[in-house]
Amino acid sequence: MEDLTNVMKRIEFQDLGRIRYKEAWDYQQKLFDSVIKEKTEKRSKPAIGVIPNDSLKQYLLFCEHEHVFTIGKSGNRQNLLIARAVCDSQNIDLHEIDRGGDITYHGPGQLVAYPIIDLEEYRIGIKSYISMLEDVVINTLKHFGINGEKDDKAMGVWIDAKDPANARKICAIGVKASRFVTMHGLALNVNTDLSYFNYINPCGFTDRGVTSIEKELNGAVDMKDVSKRMKDAFAEVFGMEY
Repeated sequence: MEDLTNVMKRIEFQDLGRIRYKEAWDYQQKLFDSVIKEKTEKRSKPAIGVIPNDSLKQYLLFCEHEHVFTIGKSGNRQNLLIARAVCDSQNIDLHEIDRGGDITYHGPGQLVAYPIIDLEEYRIGIKSYISMLEDVVINTLKHFGINGEKDDKAMGVWIDAKDPANARKICAIGVKASRFVTMHGLALNVNTDLSYFNYINPCGFTDRGVTSIEKELNGAVDMKDVSKRMKDAFAEVFGMEY
């Protein structure tokens, strides 16, 4: 049987620019539904005559969001430390959403990536997928001389993960998968205004801080450069072709 590993990884990359969370969420959902629909239709067809490299159309979206707090399906509303009225007065959107994880912040200067892919075509499970997303971020950070780390007890990418007094999160990860198709993804703090994290217990943590590439390097970096490095890292880790 022909090895399909190298013919099932073509991805349509889209940079959505700066976009409100709800608009991006709705667009993700549309693409997510289309991938599941196509996958279901392909499986319902007889195998005879199927073209081996006739893979699903899949997507990788990059964007920045306007100020928003999102609370995952397992999140605790008490980790939002300000009232809804304060969010409204500060022009901060608030959404309870269908990804895993607790509460997090998205905003300008943060690079968000939403892979909408079929894990069965990549022959990986959800645990491996999350680990690979962490690898993407760690590889991206290497280009800026930053040592990103994993924490077995906390999803995402950290700096000084093994030092409780100094551990700080630089990237949050929260995903959803249905029929092995993914949506949501990761958010890397690049030139992010970290003061917005003071309004929440990020990802439910009260004893760890947050950081950004800008904070670690004591200076802002080019978002386009970070975006390019991350796009290359996705290609390297997942074997994606754009």
